[in-house]
Amino acid sequence: MNDAADHRPDQDSQTATGKGALARDVALYSLARMLLVVVLAALILYVPRAFGVEVPLIIAALFAVLIALPLSLVLFAPLRRRVNEGIADVDARRRADRADLEARLRGRDGK
Repeated sequence: MNDAADHRPDQDSQTATGKGALARDVALYSLARMLLVVVLAALILYVPRAFGVEVPLIIAALFAVLIALPLSLVLFAPLRRRVNEGIADVDARRRADRADLEARLRGRDGK
């Protein structure tokens, strides 16, 4: 009887929106980091050519990844913080839903 009252449609839309925003932010952050690696690899490949030095692609890619790791933490800090906050929100919502479910189950067991 109370299940219909306990299940609020606005709660489902907020959860879907929160997860959708988190997925968008994670995709955006991942794309930004990959683009940074590609740009760095291109720089490592083509800048030495101006001085007559050939750098193998695998070496350029390896150095680009190594340089991009700490650089992305600094360059994309606001986006990373947004992803972390989104993860924390989803986690808090999940904990609250679990606590609510456990409370309802305990209430039914006691009857």
